[in-house]
Amino acid sequence: MNGAGTGPCIVRNDRTILLECGHSGYEEAREMLSEFAELVKSPPAYHTYRITPLSLWNAAAGGQAASEVIGRLRKLSRWGIPSGLEDEIELLMSRYGSLQLHTHESDPQLVTLSAGHAGLLDELEEQDAGQQLKQLGLFRSGERQSDCPKVNRGLLKQELTRLGYPVLDYAGYRDGQELRLTWRESLREDTEGSGFGLRDYQREAVRQFQGIGGQGGSGVVVLPCGAGKTVVGLAVLEQLQCETLILTSSTTSVEQWREELLKRTTLSAEEVGEYSGENREVRPVTVATYQILTHRRSKGGPFVHMNLFNERNWGLIIYDEVHLLPAPVFRATADIQATRRLGLTATLVREDGREGDVFSLIGPRCYDLPWKVLEKQGWIAAVDCIEVIVPMNEMLRQQYMYAGAKEQFRLAAGNQAKALAASQIAAAHPAAAILVIGQYLDQLEQMAEQLEAPLITGKTSQKERSALYAAFNEGKLPLLIVSKVANFAVNLPDATVAIEVSGAFGSRQEEAQRLGRILRPKPGDNKAYFYTLVTGDSREQDFALRRRMFLTEQGYEYGVRLLDPAEGAVL
Repeated sequence: MNGAGTGPCIVRNDRTILLECGHSGYEEAREMLSEFAELVKSPPAYHTYRITPLSLWNAAAGGQAASEVIGRLRKLSRWGIPSGLEDEIELLMSRYGSLQLHTHESDPQLVTLSAGHAGLLDELEEQDAGQQLKQLGLFRSGERQSDCPKVNRGLLKQELTRLGYPVLDYAGYRDGQELRLTWRESLREDTEGSGFGLRDYQREAVRQFQGIGGQGGSGVVVLPCGAGKTVVGLAVLEQLQCETLILTSSTTSVEQWREELLKRTTLSAEEVGEYSGENREVRPVTVATYQILTHRRSKGGPFVHMNLFNERNWGLIIYDEVHLLPAPVFRATADIQATRRLGLTATLVREDGREGDVFSLIGPRCYDLPWKVLEKQGWIAAVDCIEVIVPMNEMLRQQYMYAGAKEQFRLAAGNQAKALAASQIAAAHPAAAILVIGQYLDQLEQMAEQLEAPLITGKTSQKERSALYAAFNEGKLPLLIVSKVANFAVNLPDATVAIEVSGAFGSRQEEAQRLGRILRPKPGDNKAYFYTLVTGDSREQDFALRRRMFLTEQGYEYGVRLLDPAEGAVL
């Protein structure tokens, strides 16, 4: 791809990498970089990636060696690798697996932290300037080992990751209460004798989660929306045959999990419980919302439902949309490290920067399949992404000029001319099932009135939401307007066009989830369209660049069109 001096990347000593977008080796380089680096900026000419400890540890968890990462950087780099960077990569990746947790040989109340070499624990003691490790009860019990109270297993891993020393946890998991289930007969696949007909990548995700010799039991599976993450969760449950707690993002998602459990497995309705704002059923398989877990009766009061983690002898906890895991649940997750934990997500990106806590408490990324690979295989739809630049009228421009920074974004996001753009886009797709998605209720109410379409918000009852989603899925409702309540875990398989009219500042995870609403395979050409409406010459354009970074990393490109208000058309 590149001889000396011709590579597509410029590697810098601060661990950042510039990738030239117009280079002939751009696509190959982007795919390589996504395995061990994170995209942080995506302007048109050069994309900026950064190598972080977490990106390297996730690469190591996926089986990559430091020599492989360095070899790829050498191949991609135009001017070589800066002095010292190779040593830094080797050091960081060597730390993954150099510390291991095991059950204590004689005391069931302790876990043993073993080190790969004698000096490693000395390094740790020097790093622990604030004495946090000692406060967790970690004490030296040998030249290459320390012991710690078992109850602090999660907090210990969390602190060690923060210090730069990720831990491989081999301290084992309890089996949980046995629960017998199989796939329903109508779903069996006889050709391979493996029961349910999992797709190859789903089967591989389950295998990776279980680990070598079945010793796995904690980790995150990363697959795009529409690729069947729920089925992966069910397959893990079917393999482990144990009582399971499933945590997810909304009541709608709870209903969908319950429906899938009853449709695909032999579990009875009496064995599957819903624990949400409306129902408090604790059964062998219980599906709950994050919101109910973090509910408290008064500000600063206790989380009254957090004891759900201890209600039964769970053998598995599934964290659906794990990137949305609320901060208070991290503490509960630290307390239940002896329970197997499966995270499911379309993106590991967290806007609060707590990816390290997901890594240490839920587990490393154990399986990740690029979106474009699944698109090529036909498992998800191909999507055209189009950014439509909507101009400001004179009145809005005057308001914008004299507003503060936050208000400027709000004014640009709520540009009333976006309703005209949405109307024109809808008219250009007369036979499509269209979603209009936005952040601000006043804007969406205006859209609903102008487009003569129903609106779903947080105030819409669950019964009405379900009826509207059903009408949309049955083709009786061609256009539906939704607030951020539809960002996650809403099953709308026939949605072909999504029009994003506003969003939460620069949220990369929200952009990925919204595009995910239209990714399920489509009949015919398997094609979908994602439009994002952005006010021109405004702060919204800067945030739009950040919003689409994750999708850019996955290989999606945004075409740009302009709204001509005089012609009333998107050019």
